[in-house]
Amino acid sequence: MSDDRDAVELPDTIELPRLLDFYELQTAEHTGIHEFYERLREGQLSTTRCSDCGDVQFPPRIVCPECHSDDLEYVDLPHEGELFAFSMVRAGAPLGMEDEVPFVTGIVEVGDVRLSARIDGADYDDLAIGDPVELNVVEIDGPADHERVFYRFEPR
Repeated sequence: MSDDRDAVELPDTIELPRLLDFYELQTAEHTGIHEFYERLREGQLSTTRCSDCGDVQFPPRIVCPECHSDDLEYVDLPHEGELFAFSMVRAGAPLGMEDEVPFVTGIVEVGDVRLSARIDGADYDDLAIGDPVELNVVEIDGPADHERVFYRFEPR
């Protein structure tokens, strides 16, 4: 190393950058679907339905992808569903989740929608397509100035 260069010391750990956070900001100031998060915070999974054409979308929308109406209403989804498909995440997890691998993720049928979700409390080998699962709302710790939540499912 040359004597005329400054040395840079790297930290042992790096804080998760806000822009790389897997979970979005959930207030009215930050997202048009803040009502989804408000309902989820109260323990209710919901989505939007178009008042004009009746299409139900997940994730919630601010404009209907079928008829382009912005006349959408929030509708409750069941807390219980059925496992449609699943897989094990063994590597390549999103930033901030690297220490949680392996974990199960899947497609869950709830009411009129299929959604992707993490499946907690089960090993891959213990699950089968068609297994009943139930909603698990989790709090998200991280670089935000408000409380955040997200949905997961667990075997029933």
